[in-house]
Amino acid sequence: MDNDLDLADVRRVLEGEVSAFENIVRRWQSALVNLAFRFCRDPQIAEELAQDAFLQIYRQLPKFRGEAAFSTWIFAISLNLFRSAMRRRKLPMESIDTLTELAGGQIPHLQVEQQEREDLIRRAVAALPRRYRDAVVIYYFREMNLAETAAILGVPEGTAKAWLHRGRELLRRKFDPGAVVPAMAKEVCL
Repeated sequence: MDNDLDLADVRRVLEGEVSAFENIVRRWQSALVNLAFRFCRDPQIAEELAQDAFLQIYRQLPKFRGEAAFSTWIFAISLNLFRSAMRRRKLPMESIDTLTELAGGQIPHLQVEQQEREDLIRRAVAALPRRYRDAVVIYYFREMNLAETAAILGVPEGTAKAWLHRGRELLRRKFDPGAVVPAMAKEVCL
């Protein structure tokens, strides 16, 4: 996305041209709905969460200082909102051990069909502890670099790097000690 277009629209909104916010919504709607869907796995709830995120972004626009890319800023706001919403909803999570049992204790990407494998990986990532899951989703599935991932998570790059490493290790231990999780994760669209 073009940060210059975002900054121009932010400036227009702050100057009183509220309709310029529509451009921001059009540019970022699918990305935020997609991110929300990764948290809730329900298209309707994902759209509601994205709407809530845009409302929060609109309210917070006067606080945007431009120190980070606009995309980093909106993803950070959205991620916090989605986390809070999911804590309130208390969706059932499955343990990684259960998912390994479902795969018959075998290497999932060799034992199940493509769709089942993708679903198993999605569920395994969703079962990771929150900080590792968020880092993995942002870095691999949203394809952000380490600096952007750290900024969205609001942590130093070293912390984000450690969370990514620990998340990969948890996945690797559950599926296969020799599996290359980053390559596997890049193949799957959550």
